[in-house]
Parts: sequence; structure tokens; C-alpha cells
Amino acid sequence: MKSYALLLSFLISLFSIAPAAATSLLPISLEQLSTRSSLIFYGSVVSNQVKKDTISGRIVTFTEFEVIELIKGSSEKTHSIKQLGGRLENSQTISRIHGIPQYQVGNRYVVFLPKESSLGFCSPLGLHQGSFTVTTVDGEQIISNGHSLAQQSSRIISDEVATRSSVQVPLAVNKNKPSQANLYDFINSVRAFNAR
Repeated sequence: MKSYALLLSFLISLFSIAPAAATSLLPISLEQLSTRSSLIFYGSVVSNQVKKDTISGRIVTFTEFEVIELIKGSSEKTHSIKQLGGRLENSQTISRIHGIPQYQVGNRYVVFLPKESSLGFCSPLGLHQGSFTVTTVDGEQIISNGHSLAQQSSRIISDEVATRSSVQVPLAVNKNKPSQANLYDFINSVRAFNAR
């Protein structure tokens, strides 16, 4: 009976720990994305190549971007990032990591990247938070990552009040769609954060 109670206690402990392993990220402000990134660029996806990485032994996706506009850092005319996950061609093997952005060939993005890891991995800061899709709506280039850009700007005001060291950089967002902003207003705001 004592071993049964011990086993039951162990199983309850195990199941109560399991949800803690889920991916959970704190919101990152545009200022934090801008100042903490080593490389920021606006680019178009040229290719995605999925293969088993010789260094880590994991399934990885290499995404190559044509750099349209360099915003921060240095890069060649193309830049490749290596991320965990993907689907091996001619195989049933699929590896998906929740939160890691996937890029579609031909689509355009603004990407905020940290320095590469020692194994060459480099996902955007805050995962999906540091990857913004660029689309054209009524002839205007619009940027969005699915989160409210207005809230990211209001967090900047809160940070300023709390620390008195931040500088508020205005970002004009669409009143009816607060997750969207004009691409070049967005880029200029990012540059302003890095200019101080």
C-alpha cells in the first residue's frame, strides 16, 4: 500500500510539472527588439532548405533572405538563418517547434536577430515577436507581427515612467487595425531607438 501511495504521488508530481515545459514568452517592446538585436533587416525570402544538421544532429531549416534594406548591423546582399524544425523532403519526418516563425518563399519580412549561437542557430528575438510580415494594402506597404503595435508603443510610455531613461518614439498605427503600421514609419522608429 505504501508503494502504491508513493507511485501515485510521483505520477501527480509528474503531471503537474508537464505544463511548465510549454513555450511562454514575455512581451517584448519595439524598443527592446530594436536595441537588443545585433542585426535587423527588411528582406525577401529566396529559399528554405530543410535538412539534418551535421553539427547538432537535429532537423533544421536554413532560410535565405535577399536583404532589401539593412536597418541595423552588417550583412551581405543575402543573409541565411538556421532554425530548429522543418519537414525533410521525401520523408514523413517533421519537426515543429512552437513559436519559431516559418518563412514563405517570395514573402517579405522585417527580422530582428540576435548573434548566432555557437551551433549557428539564430531565431528572431522573442521568436514570432521579432518577425514582422510586410504586405501591400491599397498601394501602401504595411507591417505586422499579429500583435498590437499600439500596445508595444504604450509599453514604451510605461517603461519611460518607470525608468526615466527610455525615449518615446512615436509609431503611427492604423486606428482600426492596431496591429498594422506603415513599413517606413516602422523602420524609422526602429532606427530612432538605435540612434540614441
